[in-house]
Amino acid sequence: MHPSRFPRFVRLGLYALAVGILLVLCLTPSKDLPDPGTGDRFEHMAAWFVLTLSGFVLAPRRRLAIPAFALGYGLLVEVLQTVTPFGRHGDPADFAADVVGVALASALWFGVRRLMPRPIDGG
Repeated sequence: MHPSRFPRFVRLGLYALAVGILLVLCLTPSKDLPDPGTGDRFEHMAAWFVLTLSGFVLAPRRRLAIPAFALGYGLLVEVLQTVTPFGRHGDPADFAADVVGVALASALWFGVRRLMPRPIDGG
């Protein structure tokens, strides 16, 4: 069964889990996280790419809502990093990397969907 056919509460739960994990990763002090050696900007781009693509897989008809949420969430994370005392700092360049991740995931999603054959309507 394709994930977009899961019951709505399951899809929302899975996406909420992804959002929550990302929030924890973004607010945990950097010194407490492993350093994969890829750089902060790449990590932001990759995280928002995965978040956006996951949203499209779980709710493919939410063509505008998924990227809009991801962008708003990226902005919220940067604000939270600025105002919370967890040793993280908001950075406009991080948000720019989030925007790139959302754009790449959206381009991939819509590009692949455009190339896929449409089902023949039996009616």
